[in-house]
Amino acid sequence: MVYMHAGTNPFEVINQAVKAVEKHMQTFHHREKKRLPSFLDMFGWCTWDAFYTDVTAEGVEEGLKSLSEGGTPPRFLIIDDGWQQIESKAKDPDCVVQEGAQFATMLTGIKENAKFQKNKNGEHNEPTSGLKHLVDGVKKHHNVKNVYVWHALAGYWGGVKPAATGMEHYDTALAYPVQSPGVLGNQPDIVMDSLSVHGLGLVHPKKVFNFYDELHAYLASCGVDGVKVDVQNIIETLGAGHGGRVSLTRSYHHALEASIARNFSDNGCIACMCHNTDGLYSAKQTAVVRASDDFYPRDPASHTIHISSVAYNSLFLGEFMQPDWDMFHSLHPAAEYHAAARAIGGCPIYVSDKPGNHNFNLLRKLVLPDGSVLRAQLPGRPTRDSLFVDPARDRTSLLKIWNMNKCTGVVGVFNCQGAGWCKVEKKTRIHDTSPGTLTSSVCASDVDLINQVAGAEWHGETIVYAYRSSEVIRLPKGASIPVTLKVLEFELFHFCPIQEIAPGISFAAIGLMDMFNTGGAIEEVEIYRTSDKQELFDGEVTTSLSSNRTTTATIALKVRGSGKFGVYSSQRPLKFAVDGTKTDFNYNSENGLTTFSIPIPQEDMYKWSIEIQV
Repeated sequence: MVYMHAGTNPFEVINQAVKAVEKHMQTFHHREKKRLPSFLDMFGWCTWDAFYTDVTAEGVEEGLKSLSEGGTPPRFLIIDDGWQQIESKAKDPDCVVQEGAQFATMLTGIKENAKFQKNKNGEHNEPTSGLKHLVDGVKKHHNVKNVYVWHALAGYWGGVKPAATGMEHYDTALAYPVQSPGVLGNQPDIVMDSLSVHGLGLVHPKKVFNFYDELHAYLASCGVDGVKVDVQNIIETLGAGHGGRVSLTRSYHHALEASIARNFSDNGCIACMCHNTDGLYSAKQTAVVRASDDFYPRDPASHTIHISSVAYNSLFLGEFMQPDWDMFHSLHPAAEYHAAARAIGGCPIYVSDKPGNHNFNLLRKLVLPDGSVLRAQLPGRPTRDSLFVDPARDRTSLLKIWNMNKCTGVVGVFNCQGAGWCKVEKKTRIHDTSPGTLTSSVCASDVDLINQVAGAEWHGETIVYAYRSSEVIRLPKGASIPVTLKVLEFELFHFCPIQEIAPGISFAAIGLMDMFNTGGAIEEVEIYRTSDKQELFDGEVTTSLSSNRTTTATIALKVRGSGKFGVYSSQRPLKFAVDGTKTDFNYNSENGLTTFSIPIPQEDMYKWSIEIQV
């Protein structure tokens, strides 16, 4: 069955189409109906690219300490693959992740392995001193708010070992994946090749809820808050004998979501390797989905195509869940490129740095001192004029990604040219070693929903703040700004609707000037005109700054974060106050930019009250 939907706005068409299918199938829910887990607004650290499967409890402690000491404390932690009890198999010490038979390795128990049961002297601790000891410690000593751990949908890459001690009641049996000719022809996969030979230990679908519930109940008893559930699409290749792939996938997903609802109070699940529609159309609860292949720190061909992929994939995936654009390294040749994309992607922001290998100047553009982030409101998606071009291969197009904050819009422009999937070599490769410098333009209408935050009285003018160039431009309705970029370069344009306060006086809030997602700091803007209501300022009724100028309005902002904050004012403001305290400010008469300093708050997620008289 195929459903078709039509309209003039492509984003509305996709949104309405998915909602129509949701109503018809009644097997999944749209993203807007789902509860987003709280970790999305926290800075995170994942152990994967730091340690791969060699992760240890000591390594986790080192990573958190290292990031916190630099002023960017993670409040969200993912302990990735490497913590579970699995079969003992010979491993090549020269391989970071063993290829081949490693992927057929099976789970042998639901608790943590010996690496997490040892203290620094190498001696075994008491049973309570394993994973629970680690989780309790990172929450107490590093103020981590959410700890997630990794597991595969089938338990581990190779599933659950049949008749493993203590796991006999799951009725596990070996199953052998069957791949379609199309998949085999496009992307032969070493994981699937391995499992096709060695088999996967598949928990019987009638027992899989018991498996998840016992696993998650144990994790919850250790203080774990959620799970990253990987390798999900493997289930669609194992449907023979279980009613087919749709039936088997739905059984597994319903069991998974029921267990998560029972054991984790914050809808704690990240879905990964799960772009098969059987899974998407079975997800009533899961609210976060990995949007692409991994971040590959050692593969130069992967970085431009990664940004392109997550943006285009989010067009569809973002209707089902909040896309996750994956971790990255803050100390890396493409770090700023990745960081800028995450900042406007609406996705969780987390890194996988090795302890001690950090770029804190970069991280402070993403992370506030309390460990929170300024996350954009929606899934980041390509602008309308980017929808039907190929910004990775056509040698002419820049990729433009739009998103919304509560009071502003943002467009990120990225040069993604030069690399892509090779049908011959069956991998991502650089096809143009010297892609040229490209030029495009941006305008306010690139932010598709900017009218929703601008208000009914908005006339179409915006203040545009270009992050990298630091330019502040007053942009008339319908006008555009050119942008020129080399490969792996970017620019972030923040579109701030201008409010006409009185004849000759206009205002726009811009945000924290040193943060990638500048406008994400603004929670609320209210304008009180003197003609409507006389305002109190510093405890006194203020009507004028001098004998020939009176107060026209008081602008009240609610903002998060600290540092240099900027607003636009067509006339020099009269006064500024932060939480009632008068504050000095700088005014640039050439472009109207007015800046002042916001201190570091003492409370997490604190919202400052800013008052501006104009």
